[in-house]
Amino acid sequence: MATPNPVEQFSDDLRALQNKIGSLQQSVQLTKARDSVEDVQTSVNGMAQRILSLRTRGYVFEKDLESQAQAFVTSWALLYPNLQAQINLQSNSLLNALRPVEMQMPQLASMAGNPAMGRGLLANLQSAVEGVESKVSASERAIEGMYDQFNNQVYAATKHLNDIEYMVTQLAEASFQLLPTEAGIAAVKAVWCKAGKEQKEDPEGVLYLTDQRLLFEQKEEVATKKVLFVVTEKKKVQGLLLEAPVTLVEKVDTSKQGMLKNEDHIELRFLSGAPLQVAHFHIWQENVAWQALVNRAKSKDFDKGRAVELDQAAVDKVKAAPAQCPSCGGNITTVVLRGMDSINCEYCGFVIRL
Repeated sequence: MATPNPVEQFSDDLRALQNKIGSLQQSVQLTKARDSVEDVQTSVNGMAQRILSLRTRGYVFEKDLESQAQAFVTSWALLYPNLQAQINLQSNSLLNALRPVEMQMPQLASMAGNPAMGRGLLANLQSAVEGVESKVSASERAIEGMYDQFNNQVYAATKHLNDIEYMVTQLAEASFQLLPTEAGIAAVKAVWCKAGKEQKEDPEGVLYLTDQRLLFEQKEEVATKKVLFVVTEKKKVQGLLLEAPVTLVEKVDTSKQGMLKNEDHIELRFLSGAPLQVAHFHIWQENVAWQALVNRAKSKDFDKGRAVELDQAAVDKVKAAPAQCPSCGGNITTVVLRGMDSINCEYCGFVIRL
């Protein structure tokens, strides 16, 4: 391999140093820290409107969401001025640290044709630039440390709102309707693994949890034509494939699957009276979180935090549902849900009005 020409090598090193300084001229202004702070500001200020929109779209749970959003605003009003002041202070200090390097760059550039003379100054400036870079990183960490706990709380709250917005959007697009007074709790992208292990032909769609039911709706594009194994035509398939009263869930198991064990799976075991005994899903959220959601829905825990009270007449109608068919006297085993206005006797087919 040919030995690099000293002049060319010096020019390459000089160019690399100039590029670093160009990047530093942005970094010393702590643009990254400013943007992160402004992102939090936007999230905090927009939270109340997002919650209001969710209420309008039918989300009736977690009545303390509004007060949590206001608490974020109050806390941020105290944090924000201090953060801005610290960013400006640190940025001014970093600008002053970089200025001597910038001032010596014309001198270094004039030595481009004489590497022997310029090599010492180049090394000094390279070292100085590394020092400024370290100071920038330290300043960013210090500023982040001033609000990292608060930022984590805002991130968690924002992600939660994202999940609820996903649910209400999916419900608005669904091929089915919720029962009157039934309310959505959560929704997640899912594959129904009918054999317990995910297969290529398993339906993909959305798994919904409401305060009364678990529902799975297939919602995907399916290949209808292939040429040389390449899909050339598709059609959208959407339809409700499974619904079961959440009270009939006996147990929710979780597992990690896939080659890297990074896929979240849940397995729902149902009591007698459900349309099936076991349903296994690959879901695109944390499986333990969904396990907790289903258990809370089953125990009616979400009702404690409703922002909109239940229709007592609908509750009373469920309580007043007959235990036996008035036509044949057979025992009614159907789970009566709020919003249902009739049930069919499984023995004689008689329609019982509620």
